[in-house]
Amino acid sequence: MLKKLLAISLILGLSNIPSYAAVKQNIGNKINEKEYPVSEKVLPSNSSESSVTIEGSVQKNVDMTLDKCIELALGNNPQINAAFQDILASDARIKQVWSNYFPQVSWQTGYTRIRQLQLSDVLGRNLTFNYYILGQITLQQMLYDFGVTQNQATIKRLDYEGYKATLAGVVNNVIYQTKDAYFALLLAVENKRVAEDTVHKFELFYDQAKAFYKIGMNPKVDVTIAEANLSNSKLKLIQADNAVNLAIANLNNIMGVPFIDKYNIQERLDYVPVDITLNKAVDIAREARPELKLAELKVESAKQTVKLVKKSYFPTLSIEGQYQRGGRTWNSNYGYNIGGYLNFPTVNGMLIRNEIKEARYLYDKELANAQNTQNEIYLEIQNAYLKLNEKRAQIPVAILQVKQAKENYELSYGRYRVGEASPIELREAQITYQEAQLAYYDTLYQYNSSKAALEKAIGKNIVNEEDVVKLDTTAKSKK
Repeated sequence: MLKKLLAISLILGLSNIPSYAAVKQNIGNKINEKEYPVSEKVLPSNSSESSVTIEGSVQKNVDMTLDKCIELALGNNPQINAAFQDILASDARIKQVWSNYFPQVSWQTGYTRIRQLQLSDVLGRNLTFNYYILGQITLQQMLYDFGVTQNQATIKRLDYEGYKATLAGVVNNVIYQTKDAYFALLLAVENKRVAEDTVHKFELFYDQAKAFYKIGMNPKVDVTIAEANLSNSKLKLIQADNAVNLAIANLNNIMGVPFIDKYNIQERLDYVPVDITLNKAVDIAREARPELKLAELKVESAKQTVKLVKKSYFPTLSIEGQYQRGGRTWNSNYGYNIGGYLNFPTVNGMLIRNEIKEARYLYDKELANAQNTQNEIYLEIQNAYLKLNEKRAQIPVAILQVKQAKENYELSYGRYRVGEASPIELREAQITYQEAQLAYYDTLYQYNSSKAALEKAIGKNIVNEEDVVKLDTTAKSKK
């Protein structure tokens, strides 16, 4: 493919053509300006440069960048708040289990009227008793349950750690969604800019066609064609403008602030080289990806469940004290009892045996699920990594297509102004130039989106500083 591009470049007469080996070495990492032009030189200029103002009061507008979007998402996205509440609830469940070692106190009062059927029948007269309980206080303390409570608490603690890993996974996913939505908004803004530029070019075409018609050089059909092209380009501009609004709504929804004030976009789609190997990405994911840690916690929880079920035969050692006040009247007598108990559970051997089997099978299931999670994450990393490389290699080619399309448009427009080109030729040149620009911006969006997907897959942000790839988790820790 590269050899073919070099051959095309030679035919077009481009100067300073590098060797095939040099192009192959640089493609995808650094754009070789001798071979491929800088995108700003062949794309339409914008008066506001890198700042695109979304409609609204200038006084209320705020400057918005990707970092600010992530901060808003981490602080307002309801999925994160819900996951955080799960952590708090899980912590409370751990304390509920340990409450088994705390004393249990109960208090009771009541009145009972009793008529003994057997005694009444034997003695030949009705025997009725009134029994009053002014107060009955019972205090029970569990001393030891042979590790049952410890196992239950361990399972709840593992659940707690699992919810923490789930929160990290939700944060990781929200950051990715925010990045992707932000890049989609930048793409929509760039597409709108291209649509505006296309409208401007078709206006020039229309004005030129009218001028030729007035002096009798071209027929009225040329004006009609130019007018239809202009109307079609205005229709696409309306669609592009609406696409920007939809992209803003989607980004705001992901950030959790659907009613936020209008803001200014301070960035444009750009190419930032990333140099990371697949093996390095996999190594990072093993340490940073929360889903892997969650799978390990589920395996350990299933293992603890097996141990817990095996203790279904074990008794519970406890002491109990009780004091009563009452009798024939509310305060006629009192009584108490105190003792220690070794309570054995009701044993159903078949039930317990099959509960143990079930727990073992579930443990094996979690082992298989953990392996499946690892495989899926590895596939996710591969897909993101390969797509990133593909889009990285497409960027310089897309820039070259824009350059060629622009040159073709300028030649066609020049030929049309001197009466050498037909309206159809100029229209095709304009459409080709527009499509080349849209393809370039879409490639940039796909590249940045793939980079965000790779960051999600490995669980870390990739930051490039002076051609050195560094890993950063600042955005995630701001929560």
